Amino acid sequence: MNPDPQAAPSGEDAAAAEPPAPACVMTFNASDPSGAGGLAGDVSTIAAMGAHALPIATAIVMRDTAEVFDTHELDDELVVEQARSVLEDVTIAGWKVGFLGSADNVSAVAEVLSDYADIPLVAYMPGLSWLDEDKQQPYLDAFRELILPATEVLVGSHKTLQDFLLPDWDSERPPSARELAVAAAEHGTRYVLVTGIALPSKGTEQYIDNVLASAQGALTGEKFERFETTFVGAGDTLSAALAALLAAGSELQAAVGEALSFLDQSLDAGFRPGMGNVVPDRFFWALPPADEEGGESGPEEPGGDFEDPKDKGGAPRRVH
Repeated sequence: MNPDPQAAPSGEDAAAAEPPAPACVMTFNASDPSGAGGLAGDVSTIAAMGAHALPIATAIVMRDTAEVFDTHELDDELVVEQARSVLEDVTIAGWKVGFLGSADNVSAVAEVLSDYADIPLVAYMPGLSWLDEDKQQPYLDAFRELILPATEVLVGSHKTLQDFLLPDWDSERPPSARELAVAAAEHGTRYVLVTGIALPSKGTEQYIDNVLASAQGALTGEKFERFETTFVGAGDTLSAALAALLAAGSELQAAVGEALSFLDQSLDAGFRPGMGNVVPDRFFWALPPADEEGGESGPEEPGGDFEDPKDKGGAPRRVH
């Protein structure tokens, strides 16, 4: 047999010949068997944004697309062992924190985060009305004390962030995004991305605002038309997209705009897999859309700028 004149490289030469790896994002979240949110939502979103997900399971949420029935948190040592095993091997560029399962897990994850303080962290606070009351308050207290100081951007709906950051708010008017950012900054968080801020209706149209703010004021935002469809997994999608974009080196305000655009198009292409709520389609860009002549065109590229439906004369963008 003749020797190959171009033998395959090995060792360090082989590593040097390989294409560079995508940005790696470690996400701590619960397993969601519906595939709508949790780790399933994070992995698909991060992949759609062109990054690589490192999923760390913190709990198992028993749910379908309509409601949560129960949750079983994993042991905090198991959570840490999952993360440390990967961190000893892979260089990460971003963190995403979702539902951590228990106050003990919050403490364990915070300890891991503290060893990588220079890596940007996007934390998502979901509504936790389904969590047992005896677990909910210790969880929120631990998250406030241990996760917020490490957080670059805290993401959540206006109502959820108000309940979490300003539980004693007694004014007739709702707090502004800046006021929520001030409350978050008291715990060390630099920015908040507040979604679902209700705006005055214009005739029959109702709009909502989505605002990135710091303690100094609002920085950027998008106003979208609201409609009645209820989604599950939207918050995990937005926060995971933002984490992936920051990990890839995007500037914050540009990353927020792109993440909101990605979420909007994921919701516009959303589907109802069961009898419950609509699930975002994070791979909307991979489906060849029909062109004006009734034919098909190629798929959009993931990552980068996503097309605004308004540019095609379609419905205005809407985020929930």
